[in-house]
Amino acid sequence: MSSAEALPECVPDADLSALNTFRLPARASILLRIRSEDELLRLIAVGHLKGRPHFVLGGGSNLVLAGDFDGIVLKVEIDGRRLVTEGEAGWLVEAGAGEAWHDFVRWTVAQGWPGLENLSLIPGTVGAAPIQNIGAYGVEMADRFAGLDAVDLETGERRVFSAEDCRFGYRDSVFKHEAGRWLVTRVRFLLPRAWAPDVRYGEVGAELAARGIESPTALQVSDAVIAIRRRKLPDPAEIGNAGSFFKNPLVDAGLAGQLRAAHPALPQYPQADGRVKLAAGWLIEHAGWKGRDLGAVGCYERQALVLVNRGGARGEDVCRMAGRICDDVRARFGVVLEPEPVFIGTPD
Repeated sequence: MSSAEALPECVPDADLSALNTFRLPARASILLRIRSEDELLRLIAVGHLKGRPHFVLGGGSNLVLAGDFDGIVLKVEIDGRRLVTEGEAGWLVEAGAGEAWHDFVRWTVAQGWPGLENLSLIPGTVGAAPIQNIGAYGVEMADRFAGLDAVDLETGERRVFSAEDCRFGYRDSVFKHEAGRWLVTRVRFLLPRAWAPDVRYGEVGAELAARGIESPTALQVSDAVIAIRRRKLPDPAEIGNAGSFFKNPLVDAGLAGQLRAAHPALPQYPQADGRVKLAAGWLIEHAGWKGRDLGAVGCYERQALVLVNRGGARGEDVCRMAGRICDDVRARFGVVLEPEPVFIGTPD
């Protein structure tokens, strides 16, 4: 078989423990390392995915392995980053889906192409970014998105998605609603020439002010965001976690008004559609969970949105902890929390 016809590297009975940032133990029947679109198309053409459960894995940072997965894990390792075009509007850049997101962001900033700096230090891969429509400190990935390439895992169809096609929402996209159908191979972003720093979030402005910076560059904003995140969030290399575990809930204006009257300190953010976004971390903390452990899983002492593996945690432990937090927040505030991570596998 020629290199052009090569199939992805195959790992049977694969240990996934090191492939998820929560460090949860689990195994998959087969793991396939996807390093090029050609490999993927060949895999589909020979029918290896037909009738078999499969799951697309990026950096494993937004994932809870509830147990072993009796199917095929497609580990996306497509690399590469490049400037596609440069024009009056700005710089169109592209990256392979397997590129580390933070490394890609810092590369763009180092090149003098601003726009992604507020999304610094978010774990995961470039290919996973549009699935979740990642966001932080006033910026969402969708704000800079210019298109992506994906492959239909059933038919092998290659498709270019526009922002409209992706149907981006708050931590949402068409890919979450059609889970398992598409594998993203490359993503493009338009980084604006007419750029101004976005420091609407108080923490970012305060960090820059503490550094004596009044008119920050994109690099200085990125450095500030990195410093804030390192203070507040645990490093997955040191403490197993999946990042922010719960979405900030969206509630109707009526409930928001009731909560405002009862809890004036609860941060609220009115949305264009009339709903109000609440701070999930505040709700969790004031439901009594910040810094509290339940067995081997803890609610991080510096940020209530993050659940951590204190050592030896399993998927069922995480599910139990998340369920207890959701129950308590609903009972105290009447608000339903929704987890951000994807859950796969079958608990023992």
